[in-house]
Amino acid sequence: MRLSALDCAHIPKPRLTPKMRVRGTMLLALLLAAILPAGSANEKKITVYSGISNYSLPVTDRNSLEYVGLLEVIEPLGRNVNSRTDGLRWKLHFNDGDAEFTAGKSRAKVRGRDVDLPGNFLLESGRGLVPLTSLGTLLPRLLGTSITFNPGSRRLFVGNVATHFTAQLSRTTPPRLVMNFSAPVNPTIATEPGRLRMSFNREPVVAPGTPTLTFDDAAIPSAVFSENNGAAEIAVNGTAPLMASFSNDGRTITIAPAPQQMSAPSAPAGVPGTAPATPSAANPSSAAAPGVRHFFAVVDASHGGDDRGAALSDKLAEKDVTLALARRLRQELESRGMSTLVLRDSDVNLSFDQRAIFTNTAHPAIYIALHAASDGKGVRLYTAMIPAGGENNGPFVAWDTAQTHFLPVSQIAAQGVASELARRQIQVRTLVAPVRPLNNLIAAAIAVEVAPPGTDVMDLNLPAYQQNVVSAVANGLLAVRDRLGVPQ
Repeated sequence: MRLSALDCAHIPKPRLTPKMRVRGTMLLALLLAAILPAGSANEKKITVYSGISNYSLPVTDRNSLEYVGLLEVIEPLGRNVNSRTDGLRWKLHFNDGDAEFTAGKSRAKVRGRDVDLPGNFLLESGRGLVPLTSLGTLLPRLLGTSITFNPGSRRLFVGNVATHFTAQLSRTTPPRLVMNFSAPVNPTIATEPGRLRMSFNREPVVAPGTPTLTFDDAAIPSAVFSENNGAAEIAVNGTAPLMASFSNDGRTITIAPAPQQMSAPSAPAGVPGTAPATPSAANPSSAAAPGVRHFFAVVDASHGGDDRGAALSDKLAEKDVTLALARRLRQELESRGMSTLVLRDSDVNLSFDQRAIFTNTAHPAIYIALHAASDGKGVRLYTAMIPAGGENNGPFVAWDTAQTHFLPVSQIAAQGVASELARRQIQVRTLVAPVRPLNNLIAAAIAVEVAPPGTDVMDLNLPAYQQNVVSAVANGLLAVRDRLGVPQ
């Protein structure tokens, strides 16, 4: 039932008790910590890692000290946690223990014992604020367990929850840096000239024996661990663009120079305004390293990690179907002589920008995004809908409209795949839609959305159906390969 604005105006407002106001203030703080951008430059935060939950909370400055809400810090860690205010006194109950603080005083009582704080306790709108550096003293007594607290980086570890890692350089051609973690990780990855940065905002990753690791290799000379503002970062330095891939259920990250073409690709026929790229003599790193593999296709299994995609059924998530399809498609393409890179080969999440950056760095002839759906039948093929604006300026290509000059070859690829699907009597439709990251790619790019062959969504998981679809996609691309600007 929907209520109009007039109806809502006559609904009586509930009366809020002091306890409800305190709880509401605390919940608002937790919600803001969860939804505000984790990387806000001016936002101080503390991250708490425990066997129950990992979470971040805002840190405020008062009287030249950093403060944090004590109830917000410990509530996710216990079953029976509450607080109440009695004048200037603030009383806290946690599981089987109690603590008492007094506004404006630096001495508190925890489980019957006096504790001195590095600054005065503050009481604001029913919230009890303690100096950030006092957590190292307060929490072991309140929680009854050991903690490790780094005030400088504002990272707090409850119990033995740290994630350790090792880094070993494999001297292959090209070299690979293999990083093994003691627990699954899902960092945010950013690339810049000469560096790949992995930010761990939720994982309790800790430093190895030394924060700077050197590898005595020209391509990947070093990696540096740092931590700040509730997060950890591993920066890998390289003399060429680097790319990260995930395996072992998120426990292994392999970093290697991004695939480069051995020669500049020719402009696709009928596409105006493109010209072969010529490496500059002043920038030797732009030339391809000898022996680096060139991939004909980049296959991208959509979603992954905490992004499950569509809930196709109670037991079937889109991210699992797309990963199975991606692995099958790679096998089909490579069996036809078309080398293939799968961007997501495990249950990890990549942002749209990361997918686009990795693909553009690899310079493939074609990018294929894979999706799954429970509605409709057969396969839907998509090419990019280019947004208005964002015109290119000379050699500078607008990010949101990078696909513009490649739309003709994208449409050729879609037509080739559609013809093969139709030949196999698989229902197919070709559409134009704003499916990211298609519009950010500087190569032929299509999205393939696979629906069940009939009315049972679980048929999406049938190996025979998946194989029939990916085989048709591979044959369709093989048929138009020479029209994508790549020699056979």
